[in-house]
Amino acid sequence: MTQTATQPQTQTQPQTRPQSEPSSLPLRLHHHAWVTDDQEVNRRFYEDVIGLPLVATWTEREVLSGAERAYSHTLYGLADGSALAFFQFADPKDQEEFKTDINVTPLRHIAFKVEAETQEAIRERIAAAGAPEANAHVLDHGYCVSLYVTDPNGLILEFVVDHPDVEKIDAERRTTAHADLARWVAGDHTSNNDWR
Repeated sequence: MTQTATQPQTQTQPQTRPQSEPSSLPLRLHHHAWVTDDQEVNRRFYEDVIGLPLVATWTEREVLSGAERAYSHTLYGLADGSALAFFQFADPKDQEEFKTDINVTPLRHIAFKVEAETQEAIRERIAAAGAPEANAHVLDHGYCVSLYVTDPNGLILEFVVDHPDVEKIDAERRTTAHADLARWVAGDHTSNNDWR
């Protein structure tokens, strides 16, 4: 219905958002997949430097997008059973067709929760490997401290150590999440991060 100048405007009532039962939510990420140009260079980085174990390598031939293609699919395990996965195709034309175009920006990344000791060990292994292309650097966000690393494919990885008061911080953000988003959308772009 179109409103005219004489019609009163109605206020939009806040919607009641359904609360998902824990049993109806996804359990965890199973894997996050990318395409790599060199499985062995990738393995050395993820297994030897970062410390994620190679838990599976699948070598397959199957029809993808209407053509039979040969590829390898490697998975690097995380403590919760999920994995980072990488594909490489045997045919360079297939590799080009399916390559992962990574628009390098610090905001496009995969973040992993780690303990402080793990974060430091990763930083030390990167330094010991003499991998300046990894561009390792640490940022303190207040609510967490993050080590950022760039992998051989251009993918940015973040290794996050939560603040000791993470439960309190998460509870505060959860309580005000919708109001904070509404404030932002309405044009109020002031920071609500009092933890820096």
